[in-house]
Amino acid sequence: MENNKNIALVVGATGITGSNLANELISQGWTTYGLSRNTNNNIEELISVKADLLDTGSLKVALENISPTHVFFTTWMRNDTEEENILVNSALVRNLLNVLSAKKSVQHVALVTGLKHYLGPFEAYAKEGKLPETPLREEQPRLPLPNFYYAQEDEVYAASERDGFSWSIHRPHTVIGYAVGNAMNMGTTLAVYASICKETGRKFIWPGSSAQWNGISDVTDARILAKQLVWASTTEEAKNTAFNITNGDIFRWKWLWYRLADYFGVEAVGFENEIKPLEKEMQNHEEIWSQIVKKYNLKEENTERLSSAWHTDLDLGRPLEVMTDMTNSRKAGFREFQNTEDSFFDLFKKLKEEKIIP
Repeated sequence: MENNKNIALVVGATGITGSNLANELISQGWTTYGLSRNTNNNIEELISVKADLLDTGSLKVALENISPTHVFFTTWMRNDTEEENILVNSALVRNLLNVLSAKKSVQHVALVTGLKHYLGPFEAYAKEGKLPETPLREEQPRLPLPNFYYAQEDEVYAASERDGFSWSIHRPHTVIGYAVGNAMNMGTTLAVYASICKETGRKFIWPGSSAQWNGISDVTDARILAKQLVWASTTEEAKNTAFNITNGDIFRWKWLWYRLADYFGVEAVGFENEIKPLEKEMQNHEEIWSQIVKKYNLKEENTERLSSAWHTDLDLGRPLEVMTDMTNSRKAGFREFQNTEDSFFDLFKKLKEEKIIP
């Protein structure tokens, strides 16, 4: 099948995963629509579609003349409880697939979830003290806990049965990549933190646990996730399969943390006896940041749109090392690799070029 016949609908095209995916699809010659609630996209050739996934009426109107062959779900809505997460986030998937059902155009649906599939909600393993076994393998069964990822998967499976399209599920670890206004953005959060440390002469203090500091870890570059999404949606051997996706290398934070500090020219402090949450460390930084923004003529004064200390704390504060096995996609022929240090440095370079950090 020729690429120019492929019509992608990227749900959540303004986020880290969605925007990097849109760039990848466009570079491969796909007609690409980006669906989101706010359509401020900076991607040339991405056709913006503004709609509310919780409102089927708005979806019908927005998609009236669009018949995608491939649908990519890269977004979710954060709620106060996992029960609400399940209700809202399964509705996002169900509503869209119901609206597209009548068109009979969809050949493949890809859903991006994450490692919480294996770890459970952040609260669960912290309280239980019963830690999941690593490396996390795709064949590991679902946990007996409420999890909105499972609810979203079930919506995809049900619609696939009904409409006859193939599917793929993608489970990244922490996603590193460029996007402004994203709720879960460790790379940019650390860049903002390091920039503040540099400006104020403070030390770059490790915020996480000893298990994360000393243990083996991996991350997922948004660009390699995009490549896997496109590969899985167009490769026969990859149909109807769940895939972990990380860069393909492993590291320890106790090594990488010093590399990141060196990049910014700040002094790193490693794990010392206790977790030192970044959220607490950065809570009164708005004023310092707005001074930095004025001094260096930067673009984004609102730290809320750049950093998500709460999410970085959850990732780095885990009481276990987290590493991921990529057997499913390696066996099916996915060979892409991304160096993790480069993931961070490429991001920092881009943040500088775009005048997000000094």
